Amino acid sequence: MAGVVVIGAGQAGATLVAKLRGEGHDGAITLIGEEPVPPYQRPPLSKKYLLGDMALERLYLRPESYYAEAGIDLRTGARVTGIDRGAREVVIGAERLGYAHLVLATGSVPRRLPPAIGGDLAGVHVVRTLADVDAMAPGFVAGAKVLIVGGGYIGLEAAAVAAARGMDVVLIEMADRILKRVAARETSDYFRALHGRHGVDIREGVGLERLSGEGRVRGARLSDGSEIGVDMVIVGIGIAPATGLAEAAGLVIENGIAVDELGRTSDPVIWAAGDCASFPYKGGRLRLESVPNAIDMADCVAGNIMGRAVPYVPRPWFWSDQYDVKLQIAGLNAGFDRVVTRAAEGAFSVWYYEGTMLRAVDAMNDPRAYMVGKRLIEAGQSADPSLVADPGVDLRVLLA
Repeated sequence: MAGVVVIGAGQAGATLVAKLRGEGHDGAITLIGEEPVPPYQRPPLSKKYLLGDMALERLYLRPESYYAEAGIDLRTGARVTGIDRGAREVVIGAERLGYAHLVLATGSVPRRLPPAIGGDLAGVHVVRTLADVDAMAPGFVAGAKVLIVGGGYIGLEAAAVAAARGMDVVLIEMADRILKRVAARETSDYFRALHGRHGVDIREGVGLERLSGEGRVRGARLSDGSEIGVDMVIVGIGIAPATGLAEAAGLVIENGIAVDELGRTSDPVIWAAGDCASFPYKGGRLRLESVPNAIDMADCVAGNIMGRAVPYVPRPWFWSDQYDVKLQIAGLNAGFDRVVTRAAEGAFSVWYYEGTMLRAVDAMNDPRAYMVGKRLIEAGQSADPSLVADPGVDLRVLLA
């Protein structure tokens, strides 16, 4: 009997199947993943796992035995090559597997450097999967020279781990400042200074012209004409939603797989959740690339498959760990026209306003600022900028 088939065994897929079973869904559930391991956490990959501070088994979202015990058919190392919407079947090699409901939790794929500029040389890495990190781990040795392409959070996190390993780190960013796409200048300034204190050579307004080497990368020519020797290159230039299967099946694509407020695609029995999905938001469409969104959206879709018809309401929050700094971000800063900063007792936060309304908060080693900002934003409330900027004011008064 056809049941629920989930393509993608990442955070969203794993959350969804567990939620279905935990909420009493008694039909067949199949979870299909291309990687040869059970679903695992991605954030620790490029930090604790790469540094050797976390064993492989601790990455797993659930013990491997859970899936069989819960009656979930987990298929690892399996690739879905097509979706037959008419027959309501997915194609896995020579097999065709029927579904009553299909969920696309295909996630995202990292953008890579073109082969024409040396992107296919050995020693050029992206940071996305367990295999990616295992491939680069042997190169993380003291004294090795690493070039990091991209000054977003992925690039900066990689720089922090490399610097902690005693590597010689150069990070380049084509824009005139790091984090320009996602953060205010004040947050960029904070992290530039942080990395500078740890010896990272950050070069802004500088792109990559080409990599060189015979089979393996050995050098890089930058857009300012400079040339550097490298032992390794890490590429952090963003990710793209994995929409190939959905496109081939004729589903509507709009900045990802377009879903309605319930998480349903243009096919009434096909759903999508996580990085790959864009959903209605404030008169437009939004796609969030984060673990919290993957979890929350998967929970919502699972409930709606079971007939609840509850719209998905995002509660955006993100985090990044670099050296001894924990960045926590609440809200979305799109459309901000004013920034207020607060510094106190080794903590620093950046508060984003659109007019008089608080939209987002970047909190560096400041869990109270994050907590207060998140609660205000989720409640649709704002905060007096003069009180926010005064380090003598206890932020909790803003919640009164």
